[in-house]
Amino acid sequence: MTDLAGRIRSALREAADPVRAPGQQAYMKSVMPFLGVTVPDARRIARAAATEEGAGEILDAARGLWDEASHREERYAAMALLGVRMVRREPAVPELVEHMVRTGAWWDYTDELAHRLADRLDDDPGFATPLVRAWADDPDPWIRRIAIISQVGRKQRVDAALLAAAIVPSLDHPEFFLRKAIGWALRDYARVAPDWVRAFVAAHDLSPLSRREALKHLA
Repeated sequence: MTDLAGRIRSALREAADPVRAPGQQAYMKSVMPFLGVTVPDARRIARAAATEEGAGEILDAARGLWDEASHREERYAAMALLGVRMVRREPAVPELVEHMVRTGAWWDYTDELAHRLADRLDDDPGFATPLVRAWADDPDPWIRRIAIISQVGRKQRVDAALLAAAIVPSLDHPEFFLRKAIGWALRDYARVAPDWVRAFVAAHDLSPLSRREALKHLA
């Protein structure tokens, strides 16, 4: 493990709260134990430790923390490192995001990493747009989920055609977390494009969960 990763691991253990940890583990239904550090604190610790490091060191630390994690907060810290400004555009980030989504295989990881895919859509849409389209049809439901929710929160910057392309391959998928993601992404986009969302819902056979979530705030 790199020096940066080691410093982050030590800082996480200094911030640990063993009273909080069991509740966190139960809430996340996690086999991996928790230290009892809040997610915001895990992010803060990771970013503070990385302030004087280069991109290569940060990416190496992110992979090391993720792959060698003994507690879930180490993975939260690893994901936070990918959001450090100097590494956002690094070519290795999308591959590392994919690795984390596939090996993490749970909603908290996938939803956090969706921000990194959104960063890439902003910074390099020529690369990220085909990637989202490919991931939308991936056999792994967590890879599909990150494609669907990658534009949540982007408001007027949402590429509606890309959103539709991300959703359509999963319309008949039975996975709860995909159906929830579809509804979430549509509900979010309805804040700026309600007519588009109404038309999309009317034109497609959504699951009851997805439809209900998509139209939740529309009259």
